Amino acid sequence: MKRREAREKALQTLFQLDNTGLTVNEAIVHVNEGKSDEFFEGLVRGTVEKLADIDEQLRGKIENWSLERLPKIERTILRMSLYELLYMKDAPAKVVLNEAIELSKLYGDEQSSRFVNGVLSKFAAE
Repeated sequence: MKRREAREKALQTLFQLDNTGLTVNEAIVHVNEGKSDEFFEGLVRGTVEKLADIDEQLRGKIENWSLERLPKIERTILRMSLYELLYMKDAPAKVVLNEAIELSKLYGDEQSSRFVNGVLSKFAAE
């Protein structure tokens, strides 16, 4: 599976986890139809594992919003992308930002991509 597809499936899985009572394994199997992909699973499991730290860091960079009040899709994209930026480090920050912006254009509203870009750019600059 290409990374773009893996990121999209990871987003779908994480979004599902945020909105249902599924376990991580159940959500992975449901979204990825039982197929295995190391990058996809690493992104999902890592984001879930580091969620408290990711949320704490996001709270420090989001202006005029609380994390809980963000639209769920934007919050999920930010969490997943921040995990990749901070912990995976195998893709350049520019690629991670580009992918996050594309996902927010695909799944969010007309303002989502600018918001996601603004927040993630603060992390990429560090």
